[in-house]
Amino acid sequence: MGLLREWFGPSREEVWRQLCERIGAEYVDGGFWNGDQVEARYRQWTITLDTYTVSSKDSSTTYTRIRAPYVNADGFRFTFYRRSIFTGLGKLFGMQDIEIGDGFFDDEFVIQANCEERVRELLASERIKSLIETQPGIHFEVKDDDGWFGRDFPEGVDELYFSTTGVITDLSRLQKLFELFAEILDELCRMGSAYEDDPGM
Repeated sequence: MGLLREWFGPSREEVWRQLCERIGAEYVDGGFWNGDQVEARYRQWTITLDTYTVSSKDSSTTYTRIRAPYVNADGFRFTFYRRSIFTGLGKLFGMQDIEIGDGFFDDEFVIQANCEERVRELLASERIKSLIETQPGIHFEVKDDDGWFGRDFPEGVDELYFSTTGVITDLSRLQKLFELFAEILDELCRMGSAYEDDPGM
């Protein structure tokens, strides 16, 4: 085991358990079928880290994702991603590309939202922008459910959703992602776009 660790670095489980110790989260052993998760309780929300795999006939791709359901007070939805990763995708859900007036951020990221004023307000936070910029690969959005193989959310409940290809075993990166979720949830509440209620999931 020592030699493998020397060659490949710490395992996912090892890093995720260290993350739990740092942020006061719970490591949930899902067994062979369900996979492991990290569940962090932040105020009234639960932020969940896990992985999932999409298989095709000839290959499979594993993704790391982080999710946090919340009560969406006004239907505000947004998505952003680095231009080098998802550029070329069509406009999502009729959203339009938005510039926030920050030259570096506008050059590096595609920003889409159903309310330009709201997304500008959200990204006026230097802390949120800084945490986004630390991520080498990021696709962050508000979703209304987990898709075909997930559960449907109650009326008025959406989720913050992050995904990227591969398994993240960088402890610092994972901690910053959890900080980003916390900052965005707090900011959405301040803006009146999220209720400070348990989503009841």
